[in-house]
Amino acid sequence: MTKIYALAGQVEQVVREHQLWTPGSTIVVAVSGGPDSVALLHVLHMLAAPERHHLQLIVAHANHGFRQESVAEAEIVKRIASDLELPCEVAHLEIPEYIERTGMNSQAAAREQRYAFLHATATKYGASHIALAHHADDQAETVMMRLIRGSGAAGLAGMAISRTEKNVELIRPFLRIYKTDLMDCCEDSGLQYVTDESNNSRKYVRNQIRLDVMPFLGQYNEQIVKALNRTADLLRADSDYLEQEASEQLAANLKRTKGGYQLARTDLTNTHVALQRRFIKLILSYLAQKTDTESDSFDYEKIEAIRLGILQTQPTTWMLDISERIQCVRSYDQIDFIHRLDSQGPVAYEYRIERGHGEQWISDHSGLLRWNEISYDSDLSEVRPKHRCIAFFDADCVHFPLIVRNRRPGDRMRILGLNGSKKVQDIFIDEKIAPVLRDAWPVITDCTGQILWIPGVRRSAHATVEEQTTRLVRLELCRYEG
Repeated sequence: MTKIYALAGQVEQVVREHQLWTPGSTIVVAVSGGPDSVALLHVLHMLAAPERHHLQLIVAHANHGFRQESVAEAEIVKRIASDLELPCEVAHLEIPEYIERTGMNSQAAAREQRYAFLHATATKYGASHIALAHHADDQAETVMMRLIRGSGAAGLAGMAISRTEKNVELIRPFLRIYKTDLMDCCEDSGLQYVTDESNNSRKYVRNQIRLDVMPFLGQYNEQIVKALNRTADLLRADSDYLEQEASEQLAANLKRTKGGYQLARTDLTNTHVALQRRFIKLILSYLAQKTDTESDSFDYEKIEAIRLGILQTQPTTWMLDISERIQCVRSYDQIDFIHRLDSQGPVAYEYRIERGHGEQWISDHSGLLRWNEISYDSDLSEVRPKHRCIAFFDADCVHFPLIVRNRRPGDRMRILGLNGSKKVQDIFIDEKIAPVLRDAWPVITDCTGQILWIPGVRRSAHATVEEQTTRLVRLELCRYEG
């Protein structure tokens, strides 16, 4: 029994070093029934005593439905929980059926459903933490697997000893403890556990890494597991620092929009390439929080495609689908990251402006339109707009009521100073108006449908102020930006 006390002491040191929990915390313990999770449950049960950490523990076991033995293993976990007088939640996930329905690979499907169950259990009991039994050998296998696939520093940092997911802290108290130590602890303490024969199947890549690759590399370095863990620790520190630096810089420059987030091109091009990639990945991660699995699709190729597209010096517009729901759109020097759950396209609007004066809030454009009629005594200084969001018209040549609406297919406008008319679509392109803004941008017409003005963009050649003009209609669009 001495080894479990030593193991508990090691975990307690890790808890203090990384502040894994506070006294009185409620923790869901993921218990598969294998030696690692059984050892974790018993160690946490020792530490949960009122005189130590006063923890509330809930056992959670997921039956994936892959093997006939799964039912018996669930019963063993329930019996262990009962012996320790702990509540136990068991989920029968039927993963094969889920795979057939979704087309996911077996391990990804099992992981997704297992974590969903663990989070649901945490919610049910008001738990602040979920404890997982990953150990140092698991960490080495993870690093090796990611190295083979071509991961960056963040991937080679391996699993974090603690990270927040859906407002719950995922903790791995055994991450610096080796498998042999856990097996020895179980044998020394007489702890009952189950053996999953599928761990010896080379059907899964992780098993191939453990059974073939790691022993082969061990011929060249007997301490290969320890070396990979050391690499993970070093890269974790570097990655955490760069992530913090990226988060701070991004917070100063990123703008929240209705559909997602917006970044000026220069805010990315003026930073080091290491931060550029992290900027993009952070923004995509913010958007992916709306769904469970989208972040898995943010691979190096997609992040690099976005980065290189932004770095293009020639003014351009493009759109890139990042996942089923997330898009990146470049509109000249403006970069928009859009989530389709938020961005359903602009709602068509139309407002009437009667003679006299008044105000109209244009909700979809986030602006306030003001208008009034004033007398005019041929003073040109009166009709010289201070900015492009003000326009003057000859009141006697304007046919009321005026209409404020968003653009429609086929819209054309006679432009002041040019012969003939021009498509509104082409006007937006010439003025470098972002594609994501065009459909919501206000267009002002008279009652006959003649376009008078596109605020902030262009004024038409209709109802211009002449020498004989005696009354003016003044229009102004006030935006949040001033």
